This record gives sequence, C-alpha cells and structure tokens, in this order.
Amino acid sequence: MEIVRTLLWAVLLALAVRSFVYEPFSIPSGSMVPTLLVGDYVFVSKFAYGFSRYSLPLWYPPVAGRLFGRLPARGDVVVFRLPADPDQDYIKRVVGLPGDRIQMIHGVLTINDEPVRREPTAPLVVDDGATKLSFPRFIETLPNGVAHEIMQEKDDGPLDDTSIYVVPDGHLFVMGDNREHSQDSRMLTKVGYIPLENLVGRADLRFFSIVPHEAWWRIWEWPGRIRWDRLMRVVQ
Repeated sequence: MEIVRTLLWAVLLALAVRSFVYEPFSIPSGSMVPTLLVGDYVFVSKFAYGFSRYSLPLWYPPVAGRLFGRLPARGDVVVFRLPADPDQDYIKRVVGLPGDRIQMIHGVLTINDEPVRREPTAPLVVDDGATKLSFPRFIETLPNGVAHEIMQEKDDGPLDDTSIYVVPDGHLFVMGDNREHSQDSRMLTKVGYIPLENLVGRADLRFFSIVPHEAWWRIWEWPGRIRWDRLMRVVQ
C-alpha cells in the first residue's frame, strides 16, 4: 500500500505540473527554423498567459475565455490550438497584438506602417543527418526591442507581399521564423488570427535536441545524434 500511495502521489504531481506549470512539446516541422529545429524539445509555460480550456487538459476554468489571463508580448514564441482544428497544436512567434496593422512588403515585416529592422547575419547550416544545408539568415528586431533570428530565402515569395492585416480585439497575429515555409496568420483560411483563448502557453526552454532518424529505437546511436550545443537553452 505504501508503494501504491507513493506512485499515486507521483502521478498526481506529474499531472499537476503538466497542467499548471510546464508541459513538454516536440518540434515536428521546420516552420520555426532557425529558432527551433525538427527534433528540438521545449518546455512550455502553462501559467504565462493564464489558463483556458485549451491549456488545461483535465478540466475547464469556471469562466469563459482565460482565467488570470495576460497578453503575450511581441516576440514571444507561443503554442496554441489551431482555430480551424483545435485538436492540433501549433508553435509560432507573436508579431501582432490586438489593433495592430501587419503587412509584408518585399519580404520585410511591417508593423503599424513601420518596417521592422532586418539585418543579415551568418548563414544557417543545418545537418539533417545525411547532408549539410546552408540558408540565408537575418536578425529581426521588433518594435519592443526583441531581436530574434529568421530565415528568409527570398523576398518575392507568395507570402512576401501581402495586403494589410488588422488584428481583431482579443486575437494575435503569429508568424513562423522560417518565413518561406510556415503556415501562419498570413494564411487567413488555414491559420488566420489566433484567439487569446486558444493559447496553450509560452515556449521558454529548449531542454533537448536530436537529429531526427527513422529508427528512433536505436538508442545506442543517440549520443552521436544529440545536438549538445542546443541543450538547456532559453527560447529567444
């Protein structure tokens, strides 16, 4: 009985931490390259923006919307439930807050009619396990001073020149850091504006990273595939 009680308390503690504090997520796609790579694992803060029915898996808050809700800051990397399919978790960066005017002009992000500063930096080299690939990389600085890396292969893609998006009240505008390969708020019918209620949490820490491999069960190969320089890094 003592062992059973100990296991029960351990399970309850794990559920409480996962529900109210931090939840681990894996990165399945390259839409957030170079910030997050496929094979990265992050801890997501469940309390950063309060709680909603999408961030609490076991019960619903007693009020509509968010309980203890707080507005994200521009530049936060957030996990949210896709409005068109709430069973899907997406991870993107917040670039637009309620009332903001967002537009892409020749590949440059424009917020409230002001172009965001974008400066070139060293190319990104990605090792997919078979070959090493190099991509153009930039440092983008948002109006609140948050600087982060983006990958922009060209400035004339289908989402590099857009009309003006006006972010509705109670919503966010999110984009992937891999600007040419991200389904995000620029695609109104697929992703669109994100209701604050759909937020799951903020990605705070990249705690593990491994080069993807089909034979994941070959544990003896893990040491050579782990990206040691990416472990235990704050998500910026």
